[in-house]
Amino acid sequence: MVRNISFFLIFCFTMLSEQGSAQVVIKPSAGINFTDFSKDPNTGKYKARVGYQLGGTVALGKKVYVEPGIFWLKKSTEYISEVSNQNDVKYDISGIRIPVAIGFNLLGNEKSPISLRAFGGASAFLLTSVKDLDKDDFKFASWGLFAGAGLDITIIFAEASYEWSLTNVQKDISQINVGNSRSLFINAGVRIPL
Repeated sequence: MVRNISFFLIFCFTMLSEQGSAQVVIKPSAGINFTDFSKDPNTGKYKARVGYQLGGTVALGKKVYVEPGIFWLKKSTEYISEVSNQNDVKYDISGIRIPVAIGFNLLGNEKSPISLRAFGGASAFLLTSVKDLDKDDFKFASWGLFAGAGLDITIIFAEASYEWSLTNVQKDISQINVGNSRSLFINAGVRIPL
């Protein structure tokens, strides 16, 4: 895990140093997310519930840009049992998400009143709490890949991205059996050029 975090940080600093003379835009934002799990249990199903996030990113570049960020978020999923004597279980997982995206302005540029962009990248999720379940059953860090699109209108922006986790959420697959997470993130915020 330490090796993965080191690689991730080296990648971030390398991308930032290459963009040293580029335009800088600070982007505080808030949004909602929907998360479910990859396992398909025989005795029920997973259903995504609404979660939320709050944080921001810093975009560095013009036509092509690098955008690291940090968000505090809560993910929520419900396991609905089809067995009559089993209760439904809600998975409320909170933590810090650190995404790093590489993006491209498809229409417009950093000075246009309206622009459309596409982006993708990698993220780390650091677990801080789990509600109604044992936190020790879950991994502290998980890794993911994401892709998305954004729309900028003057200083306001909105964006959506879909993330696939590369690692299982829990430590012991046979014990909880939820597998990898899949999340849809929708954010809106303001763009503050420096």
